[in-house]
Amino acid sequence: MAAVQNEGAWNAYGKGQSIWDTFSRRQGKIKGGGKPTIACDFYHRYKDDILLAKALGFTVFRFSLSWARILPEGTGRVNKEGIAFYHKVIEECLKLGMTPYVTLYHWDLPVALEKEGGWTSHLMLKWFIRFATLCATEFGPTVKNWIVLNEPFGFTSLGYMLGRHAPGRMGLSNFLPAIHHAALAQAEGGRIIREHVPEAHIGTSFFLFGDHTLYQ
Repeated sequence: MAAVQNEGAWNAYGKGQSIWDTFSRRQGKIKGGGKPTIACDFYHRYKDDILLAKALGFTVFRFSLSWARILPEGTGRVNKEGIAFYHKVIEECLKLGMTPYVTLYHWDLPVALEKEGGWTSHLMLKWFIRFATLCATEFGPTVKNWIVLNEPFGFTSLGYMLGRHAPGRMGLSNFLPAIHHAALAQAEGGRIIREHVPEAHIGTSFFLFGDHTLYQ
């Protein structure tokens, strides 16, 4: 599950805005006019939702960390409430005997960083290193399974070339630096987790070209 699709509490408990918060307010961008303001309300219902996953027979619970909930401005100040929330989610998984799988980045870049160029910026790697290091040191003692980026080609092509996903940019001049910086972030994120989380399992997730939703 992606934080922006499930958590809700979009402007509460110290969270900053993500690019999907702003993109979803643009007319016609989301089918049916949906917004991630409440979503599935996972922020308040996480115990029940994880218990439902357990009841369905799952032994793994995969979720993403909202960059804007942990670092509201993208860098700098840490939101302690955001950190505490993810600790509670992880603890609930472990209490129920479920293995937590954490995705570092599932497409919800803080708006503050997008204003500085987002994934097209040469500073992107510096920003991502700060976020990845913080998450690895905070959650590494209890989380051993990490996904660095969710579908990097997806968020760079749809968000920075075709304009269909947040942040809605278009053209190769945006896409090429974005995919370059995503590749660097994937490699650097892996190194950071390896350094801070002994015996970690590290990878990324990719969409398959057989999934034609991209081309509809």
